[in-house]
Amino acid sequence: MIKRTLLFESKCSITTRLEQLIIKTDQREASIPIEDIGYILLEHRESYISIPAIEKLAQNNTAVIFCDSKHMPHSMLLNLNAHHLQHEIFTHQIQASEPLKKQLWQQTIKAKITNQAHLLERIGHTESPLLHYASKVLSDDSDNREAAAASYYWKHLFKFDFKRERAGEYPNLFLNYGYIVLRAAVARALSGSGLLNTLGIHHRNKYNAFCLADDIMEPYRPLVDAKVLEIVEKHDTTELSSAIKMDLLSVLTQTVYYNDKKSPLMVALNTTTSSLQQCYMGESRKLIFPLLWN
Repeated sequence: MIKRTLLFESKCSITTRLEQLIIKTDQREASIPIEDIGYILLEHRESYISIPAIEKLAQNNTAVIFCDSKHMPHSMLLNLNAHHLQHEIFTHQIQASEPLKKQLWQQTIKAKITNQAHLLERIGHTESPLLHYASKVLSDDSDNREAAAASYYWKHLFKFDFKRERAGEYPNLFLNYGYIVLRAAVARALSGSGLLNTLGIHHRNKYNAFCLADDIMEPYRPLVDAKVLEIVEKHDTTELSSAIKMDLLSVLTQTVYYNDKKSPLMVALNTTTSSLQQCYMGESRKLIFPLLWN
């Protein structure tokens, strides 16, 4: 089942009654079954959400995302008890060997570069070297094929001069917003698979509470890039408007592909995080990432 994403830009009150989320604004009142909700983004700084509502949303493994004064996603609530084998999974994750983590990172970067290559191909760059780069990724990406691929990718993605920087010029802001939302979706899936978001495969920043989400989202980033390409062509603005936010949020309902089937992104994320859990538990050594386009 595809979960709903709710964006609240205006002041509202969110409570719960009979397994429904009750949303009140100055204009209207509405109710939504909590089981249907995957993500909530709260932008207005005077919005209210009750503790019982937070509790039930957490039980449903709903990611509740709060925005800062600039209306950018800033922090998130997640269920810390989303799996019945939580302690056992945490233990195996913490004790994962370095060779296993290096192999997992190799698989992750190969999948990322492959999806970047397919996006460039979709927009006409058929002579891209990225598939070759992907085939040469070593354990732990020790010769940094990710950086070589990124250098080529960002030079050819847009039809204008562009430098990918977190605080850079248009359309970096659109990319940032999309990546933050994607990060929340990955964190939600990891939590649902009983994994500890803080403990990454490759990312190890001591100030980052979502290192593992930052690792696992890498092959999915081109979905956001593709959406930003569409937005640049469709919207004649550099401002992060409500319409553009909704466009970026629609990434969460996009279809992705495996060899023999297709899947909504939300389901695919669960497949990926479940495969990672199995790798940590010693039941597999293969991470399952989809192709983002067929």
